[in-house]
Amino acid sequence: MRLIIDTDTAGDDVFSLMLALRRPDVSVEAITIAHGNVGFEQHAENALATLEACERGGEIPVYLGAQRPFTRAPLDAAYVFGADGMSDSGFAKTVQRPSPGHAADEIVRRVMDAPGEITLIAQAALTNIALAYLREPRIAQAVKRLWIMGGTDNGVGNVTPAAEYNFYVDPEAAKIVINAGFPTSIVTWTETLRDGLLTVDQLSALEALGTPRAAFFTQVNRSSLAFARETQGLDGSLHPDALTCAVALDETLILESDMAVVDVETIGELTRGYLSVSHPILPDIELADPALKRRPPNARMIRKIDQAGFYAAMRAALL
Repeated sequence: MRLIIDTDTAGDDVFSLMLALRRPDVSVEAITIAHGNVGFEQHAENALATLEACERGGEIPVYLGAQRPFTRAPLDAAYVFGADGMSDSGFAKTVQRPSPGHAADEIVRRVMDAPGEITLIAQAALTNIALAYLREPRIAQAVKRLWIMGGTDNGVGNVTPAAEYNFYVDPEAAKIVINAGFPTSIVTWTETLRDGLLTVDQLSALEALGTPRAAFFTQVNRSSLAFARETQGLDGSLHPDALTCAVALDETLILESDMAVVDVETIGELTRGYLSVSHPILPDIELADPALKRRPPNARMIRKIDQAGFYAAMRAALL
């Protein structure tokens, strides 16, 4: 499997990278950096620190991309992950530095050089992916598969009642990508709440592995764990990005999925960033209003994931 991972590296984004970097049958060919969780340049530092923690420093290029959303002011999530996105761990700068070139251009170049071979994992706001598509629309058909962590399955968001963070911070980008024609699979915040929780007992078992990677994971996860326990009353920490990466790497972890008509709200005062999911289960009927005519499904929604299998994948990555 050949991967490009687009990320606003902090907290769980780190663990998603670790899953891919530790799989011997996976080639991570580039990491592209978007605005999001914490300071833009800090995302790159966190990705580089993760490469080093996985003993892959200097092997995989990291490219800087979009520093802000299309229209709205940037919004960070340092209140979840700490100011540095790594539970304020203060990791030293790595020897490897970001590579020259814009993330969107690199996505286009690499996808078009290997049509049908590159899988994209998008675990940040979709600004870089949207920019890449606008620069070269053919990438939508040239990508093997696009995996998106974002939105909710008509559920409650984690930033507003209507919206999940990645879609909320740049809904215009999300709308472009969702409607571009990519072969898309989506893991939502709704699904994360169901199967993306690593319990306190599971986290303790991961720490007890005693490896350098397990120690790195435990250190970086401290803020996310505290936030989940203190503000959400959860018995563990949530891992939406790692969950998405895990099923992208091993689709046998998917227990339920279906094709759906999806779109993103960009105008609503209270619903901006809302992912509308219309599961195509109703029979075709004639509707008086042509605007209500059903569209063909445009994304695969992941509805249920093997949580024990997800935990096993994380454990394997930390050995």
